Amino acid sequence: MRGVRDMRKKGTLKQILLITDGCSNQGEDPVAMAALAHEQGIAVNVIGVLNEDAPEYHRQGLKEIEDIAMAGGGISQVVYTKQLAQTVKMVTQKAMAQTIKGVVNAELQQILGSKSTMDDLPPDKRGEVMEVVDEMGETMNLEVLVLIDASGSMEDKMLTVQESLLDLSISLNSRIGENEFSIFAFPGKKKEVEELLSWSSKLDSIGKIFSKLTLGGITPTGPAIKEGIAAFTRKRSSKRSFLSDDAPGYIEESGM
Repeated sequence: MRGVRDMRKKGTLKQILLITDGCSNQGEDPVAMAALAHEQGIAVNVIGVLNEDAPEYHRQGLKEIEDIAMAGGGISQVVYTKQLAQTVKMVTQKAMAQTIKGVVNAELQQILGSKSTMDDLPPDKRGEVMEVVDEMGETMNLEVLVLIDASGSMEDKMLTVQESLLDLSISLNSRIGENEFSIFAFPGKKKEVEELLSWSSKLDSIGKIFSKLTLGGITPTGPAIKEGIAAFTRKRSSKRSFLSDDAPGYIEESGM
């Protein structure tokens, strides 16, 4: 399938990774903001972090977590604090695979017809396509913008969040494609959303970043997602070399 082989092109996967433990309570509707991100090619993934003795109102807020991820074309996962490190990696990598599969299915529909997907292919051809999916997962560039809930109830979870993000950075280093990370906290010290780390390929200085965090206050999840979208827009504008593809979380670079 020559058309399938032509999919082996370099591009960029864009993800917002939201880490929170409760309900939003100020600003724009986070579900609507996630839908807007999805429209602009950014997948929104959400990890809900609970303590073993999480109060009932936090558990009720988990419906919002699912709704945000669904609207954002991403993945949601609820975990207890001690499971966070493994979950951050799993959600990021699973979301990558989901986005790439969407891109490949869109290509297949152009090649084979509007209703064709990988699951419709004969076994030998399906295997060939899966090889392409695996290769794209290794070679495509990845941009992950992390939004961290810094409300007071997250205080006992911050060390685990820090370790989880460092572990994510290390685990992705073996990929051929480039990885870039940006980190925002909400609420910030002086405004609803604060940038902690501008785009960087490494998170080895993350300890210094987290030591400056001041926890407490409101949970402006919607404004945080909105600011995440703006950060991707600023990054894209500064490079002026990206062309958006139709599939959420995917940008094909110009000249490809």
